[in-house]
Amino acid sequence: MHLTPPDQLAIFGGPPAFTEPLYVGRPNIPNRESLRQRIDDLLDRRWMTNAGPFVKELERKIAEKQGVKHCIAMCNGTVALEICIRALGLTGEVIVPSFTFVATAHALAWQEITPVFADVDPETHNLDPVRVESMITPRTTGIIGVHLWGRPCPIEPLTNLAQRRGLKLMFDASHAFGCSSGGKKIGAFGEAEVFSFHATKFFNTAEGGAVLTNSDELAEKIRLMKNFGFAGFDNVIHVGTNGKMSELSAAVGLTCLETLDQVVEVNRANHSTYRRELAGIPGVSLLEYDAREQSNYQYLILEVDAGDAGLTRDELVNLLHAEKVIARRYFFPGCHRMEPYRSLQPHAGLLLPVTEKLTQRVMALPTGTGIDEAGIVRLCHILRSAVGNAPEIARRLRSSNS
Repeated sequence: MHLTPPDQLAIFGGPPAFTEPLYVGRPNIPNRESLRQRIDDLLDRRWMTNAGPFVKELERKIAEKQGVKHCIAMCNGTVALEICIRALGLTGEVIVPSFTFVATAHALAWQEITPVFADVDPETHNLDPVRVESMITPRTTGIIGVHLWGRPCPIEPLTNLAQRRGLKLMFDASHAFGCSSGGKKIGAFGEAEVFSFHATKFFNTAEGGAVLTNSDELAEKIRLMKNFGFAGFDNVIHVGTNGKMSELSAAVGLTCLETLDQVVEVNRANHSTYRRELAGIPGVSLLEYDAREQSNYQYLILEVDAGDAGLTRDELVNLLHAEKVIARRYFFPGCHRMEPYRSLQPHAGLLLPVTEKLTQRVMALPTGTGIDEAGIVRLCHILRSAVGNAPEIARRLRSSNS
């Protein structure tokens, strides 16, 4: 296959391959006419928030879709995590992965709970139950698993471990809406599962999140806590905060639900195109999804082996940025290397060898409705050319940085 010479790559003075930037997590926009109708409806009703009909409808539809008794919609996924953590009575130390978005750790630290970072499996990128058990101390009260990239955690081993050691188990399912584990939709595992509906997610409410649970008692407590503890007018019966989802956000969510299957098909087709176009590039491997499970395919994840590719992940990211492909280093540099955790646990990385390796190898590429097949082919050609010309490109990049 023809390779673009180094001189024609944008990073060395050539024109960018794309005229407009391609971003990871570009929002999927719902049908505008349907959304306008819903907005007109809520404006006519003058009901903008406080458990309006759109929020209730969205909660009901999500609970049905995920096969769970209760869905409590929230203003965002981080607040949903914080409220769920507090409702479960977690204290002391809670074990989480470091290879995740920092909100997972912050939701604990915000409530003066210490996140204890456990290492992940090198193949799945999810928590390793053996490493989790090794991190349990007398102060440990819970485990938060993260279904990274929408691929499920080792749910059964973590559930057995939590039960055996008397710990609470919940899941950060921010990536996993519409996904399954063992043929069962994610949402009903552990004590509760927390979802993010941020604009960058394939299903979004512009900004929002939710807690899903089969526990009547926990659901009742969370509903109180997300609305200042109110149980009816002027009757506060529990400590709480303002975690409510607005009717505007729910309107976006309901409209996005109408085309959700089509978006998944776009993601699936994009993933298939990337697989075809990336095949045979040395040192570049595409993260795959289990065909036996339901997946949303919302993340396009590569691992870069610099020894085989001849270029580091960061060099490829910089090269793509010059071509207006805004690839991302997920999840760099790992929560344990961010503040305040870096200062509080300066040697945490010694117990996280897989996490340390992944933070230097993993990158996300654009997918979703913001890129088409021709764009994917062009993007992959850039990567193939970069790796095919790796010695010369590496020499130029490293000399320009010296």
